[in-house]
Amino acid sequence: MIDIPAEVLEAEERIRPFIRETPLEFSHYLSKLGGCRVYLKLENLQITGSFKLRGAMNKLLSLSEEERARGVVTASSGNHGAAFAYVLEKFGWRGRIYLPEYASPAKVETLRLMGADIELHGDDCVVTEAFAQSEADRLGMFWISPYNDAKVVGGQGTAGVELERQLERFDTVLLPVGGGGLASGVGGYLKSRGRQVEVIGCLPENSPVMYESVKAGRIVEMESKPTLSDGTAGGIEAGSITFDLCRRFVDDYVLLSEEEIAAALRLVVEKHCMLIEGSAALPVAAFLKNRERFAGRDVVLVISGAKINLEKLIEVLTR
Repeated sequence: MIDIPAEVLEAEERIRPFIRETPLEFSHYLSKLGGCRVYLKLENLQITGSFKLRGAMNKLLSLSEEERARGVVTASSGNHGAAFAYVLEKFGWRGRIYLPEYASPAKVETLRLMGADIELHGDDCVVTEAFAQSEADRLGMFWISPYNDAKVVGGQGTAGVELERQLERFDTVLLPVGGGGLASGVGGYLKSRGRQVEVIGCLPENSPVMYESVKAGRIVEMESKPTLSDGTAGGIEAGSITFDLCRRFVDDYVLLSEEEIAAALRLVVEKHCMLIEGSAALPVAAFLKNRERFAGRDVVLVISGAKINLEKLIEVLTR
């Protein structure tokens, strides 16, 4: 089993000069609605627009000069790719990013503007990741998983280090779950510190792969339907370390309909005047769906990212 607190604290020291400590904002509206104290951890204000910079930066900085010289390859539905591209551009390293064909046009455009070498392949992130890994092997380049890696998980967990600094007491953390890197890192770190914190994973009903896998006791293959939460959509790589970590550190899961996700996104835009993407709306939607459960508690909602296609945003806001 991976030593999560050690990985997170190593990552904290390694990446701190290169990332932003994102704000923790008190939500008067949600607090009043739930009869509790709700805080938003604003990872949408991270340098690349999502928490993914933490894991990508930690992994790439941990590589040897020889490994980086081979060139690096990754796969992403968008946010990990943007973080990956940012690090490569910042340090002048060489790499390639593979994206599934359903990737958000807004995220694809961002990668192109950053000068990233990108290629679209596959209709599911698992297919894209398998193809990217085979291409890395064929080209002699170094493969980097978007979530199935201890250094990536450790980097994501640095959001938990910040939470400790920012808020003396909190009872519950709700966060989005796709591949499980964020939940593994933040949940594993906070629980290792002796905090009696409940970690709740939030997923779209149209792509609840980690939830179904945990329920089945094994990683399952299942078709994902289109979802506003494109950042968490798709399957999980066979043998992923995050599966066992989520089983260990995530206490409960909430599945959200597309209507619930859209309503939560609209609420954040209206009440907080803040742009977020579909996956970032998941914790808000889960809180709204179960608000009676959180009465009297101190609750943190991890707002994971900001990138959303303009046409999709207009559709959601005018629905």
